[in-house]
Amino acid sequence: MRPLHEMILEAASQQGPNFASRRNVLALAGAAAAAPVEFGLSSSLATVDAAKKKSNNNQNKNDKQRKRKQRDLKNDIAVLNYALTLEHLEYAFYRDGLAQFDANDFNGFIDPDLFARLGDIRAHEQTHVDTLTSIIQDAGGTPVAECTYDFGPEFTTPSGFLGIAQLLENTGVMAYDGALATINSADYQTAGATIATVEARHASYLNLINDDNPFPDAFDMPKSQSEILAAAGGFIVSCP
Repeated sequence: MRPLHEMILEAASQQGPNFASRRNVLALAGAAAAAPVEFGLSSSLATVDAAKKKSNNNQNKNDKQRKRKQRDLKNDIAVLNYALTLEHLEYAFYRDGLAQFDANDFNGFIDPDLFARLGDIRAHEQTHVDTLTSIIQDAGGTPVAECTYDFGPEFTTPSGFLGIAQLLENTGVMAYDGALATINSADYQTAGATIATVEARHASYLNLINDDNPFPDAFDMPKSQSEILAAAGGFIVSCP
C-alpha cells in the first residue's frame, strides 16, 4: 500500500477532467484513506488470533508443567515415606534394644565406649525420624507411622543385638543408595544423601565392632525397595 501523502500529491499534479478539481483530489484522498482502515482491521484480527493461540499454548504448557510437578511431588513423598519406614525400624531397634542393657553388658568389645556410641546412633535415628516426618508434612504428605516389630531371640543378647544392628545399618546404606536416584527434588535428594552418609558411618563402625572389614568395597551396592523390604520386612509384624 502506497503512503497516503504520495497518492494525494500525485492526484494534485495530474491534468484532465478527472483530476482537475480540488473535489476530485479530496475524493481520491478519502478512498485511499479508507483502504488502510480495512487492512488494519484484518491485521488486528490476525494479531488477536495469534495472541490467543499463543495464550492457549502457554496455558497448555503450564497445565502440563503443573501436572508433572504434582506427579514428581507425589513420587518424592512416597520415597521419603519409604525412608521413614526404615528409620522408624532402626530407631525402635535401638530404643527398645538398649533399654535392656547397660554399659557393663558390652565389656570386652573393641571399643570401651561402645554403649555410649550405640546411644549416639539411637539419637541419630530419632533425629532422622523427626526430620523425615517434618519434610513429608511440609510437602503436604502424610508421614507413615511406626510399625510393630519382632527382632527375634538374638535381640536380647549383646552379641546378637550388635549383629542385627550391623545388618540394619548396612541395609540402610543400600536402601538410600537405591532410592536417591528416584527422587526428583534436589532438596530432597540432599536431605536423603546427608542421612545416607551418616548411615554409612554407623555401618562402618558396627562392621568393625563385629570384627568385619569396616569398608569392604570401593562401592556400595544400591538395592531396590522390594529387595530392601524383603530383607528388613521380616522384623515387621504389623503396621497401622
